[in-house]
Amino acid sequence: MKAVVQVVNNANLKVNGKMISQIGKGFVVYFCVEKGDKEELLDYFAKKISNLRVFVDENDKMNLSVKDVGGEILLVSQFTLAGDCEHGNRPSFTMAELPDRANSFYEKLCEKIEVDYSIKVSRGVFGADMKITQENSGPVTIIINKK
Repeated sequence: MKAVVQVVNNANLKVNGKMISQIGKGFVVYFCVEKGDKEELLDYFAKKISNLRVFVDENDKMNLSVKDVGGEILLVSQFTLAGDCEHGNRPSFTMAELPDRANSFYEKLCEKIEVDYSIKVSRGVFGADMKITQENSGPVTIIINKK
């Protein structure tokens, strides 16, 4: 599994020109499930994303989590994170999990963050052509990768 976590001031997601999700301060998280990933990893990802201390405190130090700042999460399924660019110029996506299993893991991660960590999670639309507008803060981008 992989996740790219970006700190944002705000973000929104549209499909076919229709607003689907929008958040204020928080994270935009792009999430990918790869073949062979175990469901148990979802607990790790939910905990890590929810507790990342990357927001600045009163001393201008990265010391606060998304929950500490009352932030939200826009969680987007992103199979292209599984892209392998080692050979040639066209990425191979053979390591991306099959859609049904990937979507199941994606939904479970959203639910774990909401239920276990009490953080509002807005979603993308699995498999759709999404248009995402985000105002990054910092910029701060963290990559989480675990097998």
